[in-house]
Amino acid sequence: MNEKQFTIMKNEKGFIAALDQSGGSTPKALKAYGIDESQYTNEEEMFDLVQEMRSRIITSKSFTSKHILAAILFKNTMERKIDGLYTADYLWKEKGIVPILKIDNGLAEEQNGVQLMKPIPELDSLLEKAKERNIFGTKMRSIIHEANEEGIRQIVEQQFEIGLRIFNAGFIPIIEPEVDINSSTKKEAEDLLISEIEKQLAKVDDSVKIMLKVSIPTQAGAYSKLMEDPKVVRIVALSGGYSRDKANKLLEKNPNLIASFSRALLSDLSVHQNQEEFDSALFDAIEKIYNASVHKKI
Repeated sequence: MNEKQFTIMKNEKGFIAALDQSGGSTPKALKAYGIDESQYTNEEEMFDLVQEMRSRIITSKSFTSKHILAAILFKNTMERKIDGLYTADYLWKEKGIVPILKIDNGLAEEQNGVQLMKPIPELDSLLEKAKERNIFGTKMRSIIHEANEEGIRQIVEQQFEIGLRIFNAGFIPIIEPEVDINSSTKKEAEDLLISEIEKQLAKVDDSVKIMLKVSIPTQAGAYSKLMEDPKVVRIVALSGGYSRDKANKLLEKNPNLIASFSRALLSDLSVHQNQEEFDSALFDAIEKIYNASVHKKI
């Protein structure tokens, strides 16, 4: 583990940029950027285009460590280069931004009100590759649709089981049990989730370090107690479908909860913008998300 990167993730001000759209979500990300499916004919061309988009974001003068602590990458992005450097090395060496890797294979079918992660049979080989590419941590996502005690227990157990394997391999895992923002039992689900996370944290050795990525809670400050656990490096929040303005306003109410936004970060960017327009739109989004993460209105 890179101790300097760990210190940044533990103590510095800023937020995490989620640039990890995978195969299933890439067409939507490209369409939002102004590139529709008629402009590519296969997956390889699609990933080439999204790499161009991500490279434009990462190399932008607006994308700096002044506001951004880390960036989450997709597996395909990890194996590609920016200005002759692998993406993770470019982020760290040129920008001082910590590289994190999305490692899950998507979601299983819904059962017990939740969607567990699909199996990750290639996890060990993926972590070996991540080590070669100088990745600091990982991220993996599950979804909770309703306050089902058994389903939430299964999600947290799965996340911690894989998270411990990741930690023991030398990385900081980001455990992401997302609660659907449209759930009619969102608060109840969050209460169950927090309880299950506390149970799992109590079981693991004091040396273990994890991060959590959660939906912005219905009750402001709901994750504050978990933030005090020495095993928790940081808790970050996804935008979950909220607009940037809505997500920022909700985030501001939560002490020490920082953003890890994707759509809410990139929503104003377009392939048709010139560089000045692109940099300006990106800076505006970054500054607003940073302020919501750092300057709280409690």
